[in-house]
Amino acid sequence: MTVLALLLAMVLLLWAGVLLAFAGPLVARWREPVLRHPVLIIESDDWGAGPLPQADALARLAALLQRIRDRNGRPAVMTLGVVLEVPDGARIAASRFTEYHALTLADERFETVRAAMQAGIAAGVFAPQLHGQCHYWPATLLAAAQKDIAVRDWLAAPEPAATETLPSALQSRWVDASDLPSRTLPDASIEQAVVAETAAYRAVFGRLPQVAVATTFIWSDAVETAWAQSGIDVVITPGRRATCRDAAGQPGCVDASMLSGERSRAGQTYLVRDVYFEPTLGHAPQRLADGLKMRARQGRACLAETHRFNFLQAADASLATLEAGLNAALATCPNVRFITPLELARAIEKRDPAWIENRLRHRLTVWCVRLDEVPRFRRMARLSGLVLPLAWLGRAA
Repeated sequence: MTVLALLLAMVLLLWAGVLLAFAGPLVARWREPVLRHPVLIIESDDWGAGPLPQADALARLAALLQRIRDRNGRPAVMTLGVVLEVPDGARIAASRFTEYHALTLADERFETVRAAMQAGIAAGVFAPQLHGQCHYWPATLLAAAQKDIAVRDWLAAPEPAATETLPSALQSRWVDASDLPSRTLPDASIEQAVVAETAAYRAVFGRLPQVAVATTFIWSDAVETAWAQSGIDVVITPGRRATCRDAAGQPGCVDASMLSGERSRAGQTYLVRDVYFEPTLGHAPQRLADGLKMRARQGRACLAETHRFNFLQAADASLATLEAGLNAALATCPNVRFITPLELARAIEKRDPAWIENRLRHRLTVWCVRLDEVPRFRRMARLSGLVLPLAWLGRAA
């Protein structure tokens, strides 16, 4: 009996050691809110200043989204990550690329684009959020244009430009990527830029933005602080924060990871967008349904990322794939809810019982599912035998 007790004590100590070693990510996933309902939000970036055919694409998207409704009759929601300016090519070329000039979303040339956005907002299918004054840092582009003729030609384009065709590193707004690895921007410059872009957003939409998503998901504490000072309450993330472009031009210098519902140092609520749905890249409709199903098992919202280029480059095919994906998602999770990121963040902040699960058994079940994503934890749980009580806990719950 003494031997058995000793063995049991050793096993329990081993399990305790494994749990202690992974305490940080395990506790974080326990604290992360568990949603009572599946939630699907289509997150779409790069809309606003840019190619004029956006107006037709937005109108077609709005009509599509209004046809897809959840069990409460609410239409599907797509966020619009709004870009507020593109280069004024003629004026930049006239300066011999020594001065940057902007063509803003408020310009009369974008009247039809603005009208299409506002019509979708009024219909409850579009939720605008701040993507940036521009999809680059202007001084970086001017510096790059001195060395790269393709960038110079892009800057001088006579028609409103598509930022998707810029080199990827130059599409990052909050770093100087004129040379790689990138350099940080002065805090004062970031603050001034955020003040200007939130004011420009208000001029177009009649209110300050409350949700922001950084271009190319590269941003910093300084950006979050400036956002908070200008009224940004919610930050859309991919689950981690990259703060630079490395020597190869790839996102790097990751300094933070986050789960939905966690708070930034500046006080904003983070939401995680980690399902990718780009029809022109070959993503099939089932990808959207599968992403929703997995996030529902994890007690999380499915924020699915897609981009403007899908609906400009291959509009008919992309619209058909999106519609099929939304219908597949409804078939997979008939009780799915369509809401905006701001509504989701508010429900999380208030721990609204209509949206947030408080029952212990259900939270335990979801927690056990979330453990699969913790690197190396499942392997250690198998080797130590901890997987057995965890499996029992998941079933018992």
